[in-house]
Amino acid sequence: MTTQKFFARTAVLTATTILVTGAASISKSWAEPQPNPKQLVDEVWQLLDRNYVDGSFNQQDWKAVRQTYQGRSYSSRQQAYTAIQQMVAKLGDRYTEFFEPQAYNALNTEISGNLSGVGLQLAVDEKTKALMVVAPLERSPAATAGILPADVITQINGRSTRGMNINDAVKQIKGVAGTQVVLTILRGSQDQTFKLTRANIALNPVAYRTQATASGKIGYIRLPEFTKTAPDEMKRAIVSLEKQDVKGYVLDLRSDPGGLLDASLKIASMWMERAPIVSLVNRQAVRERYATEGRSLTNKPLVVLVDGGSASASEILAGALQDNGRAVLVGTRTFGKGLVQAVQPLGDGSALKLTIAKYYTPKGRDINRVGITPNVVVGLTDAQKKALVQKRQLATPADPQYTQAVSSLEQLIQTRAVTLAQPSGIFRAVLK
Repeated sequence: MTTQKFFARTAVLTATTILVTGAASISKSWAEPQPNPKQLVDEVWQLLDRNYVDGSFNQQDWKAVRQTYQGRSYSSRQQAYTAIQQMVAKLGDRYTEFFEPQAYNALNTEISGNLSGVGLQLAVDEKTKALMVVAPLERSPAATAGILPADVITQINGRSTRGMNINDAVKQIKGVAGTQVVLTILRGSQDQTFKLTRANIALNPVAYRTQATASGKIGYIRLPEFTKTAPDEMKRAIVSLEKQDVKGYVLDLRSDPGGLLDASLKIASMWMERAPIVSLVNRQAVRERYATEGRSLTNKPLVVLVDGGSASASEILAGALQDNGRAVLVGTRTFGKGLVQAVQPLGDGSALKLTIAKYYTPKGRDINRVGITPNVVVGLTDAQKKALVQKRQLATPADPQYTQAVSSLEQLIQTRAVTLAQPSGIFRAVLK
């Protein structure tokens, strides 16, 4: 399978960015001993030179960049880290980042599901450069306090975030469970202050249940993140619900910021068979196509809930289901991240995450900065979002998007029932 990873945002404030542990590498041919500071700087330059998606390097003379940074003297590893941050920043890519060893260790801890922090996924707005909330993690301190997608963090503990590196913001916001951090949020034209107590946050990749409707029992599945364990959890959910003879499914991808490509591919195969999922195009215009493998676990009607916090791997899955006519999408336009990142651990325990490709849906749609528009658009006001999260009423009758999803699913179930009830051509001939 591939080593590419998908990232919905630049940082997760339970640690930093989600990535897979272990073999998350592009390639590595240099010796085992740790590189000296100058070697480390050149190692990063070479990785970008060989693999970065934009061959113009953001209109930079990339060889001149190497000469500049190799011409310096580095008396400490920290000086090398600073130089690498400067070099990476020249690319102008919010998804390409360098992580010092401590931050990389935190990322590895996060992907295993052991999180500590306030539970925010962040990105940098490309136009305003503001620090923006993509989505709060479910039942996290941030979600409970009422922080919402698209909120802008203007201050951290009274310090302005203007011009702040996102990794620096992460360092200031994350911390030991039980300690506090104060965030100033700009929502629309109003500033709000949130005093959050950091906590240990358990990631439960998949939750599911049944609900009785006029069309029969349906299954509801909530996927908050595409983690390493998500495919197994999804399979367990579908198998369990199939045994309960549900008539159809609502799959909730709202505020799911994405995660691992492998997880997205495996989960797509559970809902479809013999269908394209996604294609990746690198700097050399080489297209790598992915399709479902094996048999699907169910072919029953499916409705998928999405919103502005549904990003990256979520968009891969939602786009594939929509393009193949497998599901009806309900909610609001998705985040719009059509880029692929890979993570390369470095010799000293640090790591580089870099954009290596763009991706396209089965019908060739480029959703980067555009997102995916649902088949049925149902918006929520900020007040509704806050109330649903704080009162834990998501996916209940109080949730307009969920109510519409159930209604759409019932229509699909009824249409399927009518279709199955129609005699085949052979039987119609006999009946005549």
